[in-house]
Order: sequence, then structure tokens, then C-alpha cells
Amino acid sequence: MNKYILFRNKTGKVSFLFEKKTIVVIIILACLLSVLLIAGLSIGSTMLNPLVVIKHLLNLGNGEHAFIIETLRLPRIILALMAGGALGVSGLIMQGIIRNPLGSPDIIGITGGASFTAVVFITYFADTLGIKWLPLVTIAGAAVISILVYLLSWKKGVTPMRLVLIGIGMAAAMSALTTMVLVTGNEYTTSQAYLWLTGSVYGATWGNVYSMLPWLLIFIPLAIFYSKTVNVQELGDEVAVGLGVKVQLHRFSLLFISVALAGLTVAFAGGIRFVGLIAPHISRKLVGRSFGNLVPVSALVGGLIVSLADIFARTAFLPLDLPAGIFVSGIGAPFFIYLLYREHY
Repeated sequence: MNKYILFRNKTGKVSFLFEKKTIVVIIILACLLSVLLIAGLSIGSTMLNPLVVIKHLLNLGNGEHAFIIETLRLPRIILALMAGGALGVSGLIMQGIIRNPLGSPDIIGITGGASFTAVVFITYFADTLGIKWLPLVTIAGAAVISILVYLLSWKKGVTPMRLVLIGIGMAAAMSALTTMVLVTGNEYTTSQAYLWLTGSVYGATWGNVYSMLPWLLIFIPLAIFYSKTVNVQELGDEVAVGLGVKVQLHRFSLLFISVALAGLTVAFAGGIRFVGLIAPHISRKLVGRSFGNLVPVSALVGGLIVSLADIFARTAFLPLDLPAGIFVSGIGAPFFIYLLYREHY
């Protein structure tokens, strides 16, 4: 029995091969996300019956709870799903490029660079230039740090472990600079930035959702488009070049996608850490190592992690509404230590 499903456009120039197992996993994860969506809309300081929520979403309700569902909770859950999905794909690309299971945008300093530039922008320039420029600023900050890490890691080539170690040092440096900006800022900016840096989708609006969605619709399909080249590059650069792959161009393109997704997440959801590390590893356990299969699964797993953490953060300690990043880091830090032990670093 054929274990694969082929997707091909009319011209035949674009085609993707997915395992049927992957399709099943995606459907299961999508169902879990649907259940989580209903649960997130139902629980909170005001508890709602899940059937009432479902009726409202199907436009069969009386509109009694429209403000709670549509304004307070739904954009927050959707933004958490998108942020987690972006981080999951960003971490997957990073691990594929540097061929290191420890690779993720927060571990090697990319998230730190985006956070630093975002805090500087919010503190000194947001009032004059407008907050609409924040996504571009965070992407630029993430790009500069990624280039700097790569250059500092170069010593007759770049080894994966050297890049990770340089990245960890750069992340610490960015954290110190961010703290310095916060200390010298005014009290209002400092309190808001601390909450944002921890990683939170508190106060998410439909404007945030509509601003982030187009970027995801561009970059995640691009990651799937380049999936074939990642699979070939795992055989080695010489083999990839022999098969006609423009290795450096494709690697740079994938790096740009990873940096952009990480920078976007920082702009809209703050410095949520470890999702880019955890989601790809869980996805490999589910569907194997084919990059094309891993992209959508990593996006769904990342979305599940962040949305579940956010629901727990805002409901477990009522009336307190804690940042989701606290609970993600509580899982991610031990997982990082486990990877260090497993890989014998």
C-alpha cells in the first residue's frame, strides 16, 4: 500500500510528498487545537458553558457573551497559536541549518537580539515613530545578531557546537543590555517591558492578529517550499551541490525565514523561550525526520504549547494573570539540560 500522498500543481513545477501518517498526525493535532480553543474560550474569571461557546462560534447564540468571547479571549488564543507556530518552525529551521539539536532562536541569541531592539524602540522611539514599525525593528535586530553570531563562530568554518556556545554568550550579552535599558527607562515603560519580555499575549487584539497573520502566510509556506533542499543538505554540502542545490543561497533564505519568524514573535508576544527547542523534537517523535512533514507539525505543536501555557497562566492563579512564558520556560529549561546530557556535550 502506498504510504505517501503527492501534492502537485498543474504545471508540475511545484510538488510535495507527504506521508499518510503525517496527514493523520496533522488531523489529530488540529482536533486537539480545536478542543483547546473551546476550552480556552470557556474558562477564565467568568466561566462559560462550552456548548454556549460552540453555538456562539457557529453564530447560533444570542450574543450575550460576545464581548468575553470575541474581544477578550479569542484574539488572545489565536495570537498564542500563531506565536507558538512561528517559534516551532523557526526552531526547526535553525536545527536543520546548523545540524544541532540544541539550535533554537532563543538559545543562540536571536530572540535576545530582537528583544533588545524592541525594548530600545518601545522606550525611546515608539511615541514618535509609531508602534506599527515594531515588527520590522525586531526582525532587523534578530538579523543583526544572527549575522554577528555566525561571524564570531567562524574559525576555518563554523562548527555546530561552537555556534551554539557563541550564541549562548550573545544571548547573555543581549539580556544584560536589555536590563540596562530597562533600568534607565521610566517606571511605566519598565513595568510593561518586564511583563512583555517574559512572554505574554495579555491584552491581545484583533489588530495584533491581523498584523501577524500575513507574515505567517508568507514565511511558513516558504519554509515548506525549501524543505527538499534541507533534506538534501543533511547528506552533506558536497552531495547537495552535486545534486544541483544552491546550498549557500538556500541556507541564507532559510536563515532569513527563521530570523523573521522569531522576530515577529518577539514583536507580538514578547520573549517566549524554549518553544523553538521543544516543538521540533516532539514533532520528530511523531512524524520522523523529513523536513517537509516537520514544518506543519512543528507549527501545530508549537501552537499547542504556547496556547496551553497561556490558558494555564491566566486561569490557574485567578485573579492573577501570569505571563505564559513562565510556564513554557519551566518545561523548556529541564528539557534543554536533558538534551545536553543525551547528546553528551
